[in-house]
Amino acid sequence: MPVLWLILIVLALAFAGFVAGRARAISGAGDDRRALHSLPNYYGWNVAMKVMVPAFLVLILWLIAQPFIVNTKATGLLSETAVPEGSTLGLVMSDVRRVADGLDLVVDRGLLSAAEASDLTAGASDIRATLGNAGVAVGSEITPEVLAAAQSYRATNATGNLLRSIVVIGLALVGGGLALAQTKPDFRARNSVERGIRAILVAAASLAILTTIGIVLSLVFNTIEFFRIYPASEFFGSFTWSPSFGGGSQLGIWPLLWGTLYISLIALLVSVPIGLFAAVYLSEYAGPKLRAVAKPALELLAGIPTIVYGLFALLTVGPLLLSVFGRDGLNWMQAGTAVMTAGLVMGIMLIPFVSSLSDDIINAVPQSLRDGSYGLGATKSETIKQVILPAALPGIVGAVLLAASRAIGETMIVVMGAGAAARLSLNPFDAMTTVTAKIVSQLTGDADFASPEALVAFALGMTLFVMTLGLNVFALYIVRKYREQYD
Repeated sequence: MPVLWLILIVLALAFAGFVAGRARAISGAGDDRRALHSLPNYYGWNVAMKVMVPAFLVLILWLIAQPFIVNTKATGLLSETAVPEGSTLGLVMSDVRRVADGLDLVVDRGLLSAAEASDLTAGASDIRATLGNAGVAVGSEITPEVLAAAQSYRATNATGNLLRSIVVIGLALVGGGLALAQTKPDFRARNSVERGIRAILVAAASLAILTTIGIVLSLVFNTIEFFRIYPASEFFGSFTWSPSFGGGSQLGIWPLLWGTLYISLIALLVSVPIGLFAAVYLSEYAGPKLRAVAKPALELLAGIPTIVYGLFALLTVGPLLLSVFGRDGLNWMQAGTAVMTAGLVMGIMLIPFVSSLSDDIINAVPQSLRDGSYGLGATKSETIKQVILPAALPGIVGAVLLAASRAIGETMIVVMGAGAAARLSLNPFDAMTTVTAKIVSQLTGDADFASPEALVAFALGMTLFVMTLGLNVFALYIVRKYREQYD
């Protein structure tokens, strides 16, 4: 049974349980609702929760565990000779899954019966032709071992799906039955529902924390594996980035860090003054009507996808800079992709980020400080310069640091606007690349995942993670200190 149908069945059982629980509570009280400990809806929700929570919890765990079990069983049928020279077990298992999914598709389209698909043996050419008729392309040869593993994969998956449906629906029915048996006028249904809601909220918060821990651990373990096969001294000490998937790579991080920091610096030089001036105008000078229009219009920039900014850099800003600083102008620029191109467009992207945070921080400055300054005879501009901005400075610094961490982690703009050259140069019109761009390039393609050229992406990601985490922690510390001062 498809997962979506299973979810709909559980939801239908929960709705039926809600109606039955509510009706049972009312009838048990003899239609005198004052005899109930809780409102009737609480009895219904108690039954509905005890139908849904165990069923969905088991369903989630089953969906996580079943692929591992199915893959392990299919992998056990593959001998060492089933992996061709130059290939890996992972690539062979991809063929196994493709053949298994193709056989399911063939059965669904009526090209073969379920019995015929299960009884297929070694006729590799016939199988390839049958799969081709269903629109499934298999690149490598379908050996008897691959076919046997695919058949095992299909059978185990089908058995797992059947058992999953039985267990999940059975748990929903058992949970609903036990909850209905509890439904009596003196049952504390409200307390039970509130405890369940609290448990769900704790589980949601724990899931977010566990996801973060999982991301960090995946980076840490793969980074350790990279440094096991590539010296950390060369990674942090070399000034050359020259990966070669044939061996002999030089994977020094400094050219990538320099490009990342250089582009981020230009972006901040664009976004911070414009964003801060816009925030000052909107909070101190603009009237309510203008502010109601101008602030949402400015924040629309934050909703534009970064791929659109990348296209803007590639098709508009790059050629414009090239016409001024290229061979027809000052001859400082060789191509449209450069640090300046990416930095300017990224700065435009960060303007609403800086302006929105700064505007909220400036508005949080107590009105009593403004009134005191005006009472001493200061003008509006003097009050802004000597009272409001100094008072809001810690929060503004925090906003700038958060914008810096956003700039450091940007990918699409630098991929399309900055170029791909890893170099150490002070010329802002040279093409350079960043850490995020190289993470993308090193993990794409058909490279061996266990090679240092692929694993270096995790070391780069770990370095970037530490940098942005440090900036975020420092920025939040400053903002929190500011808020404590004026709350």
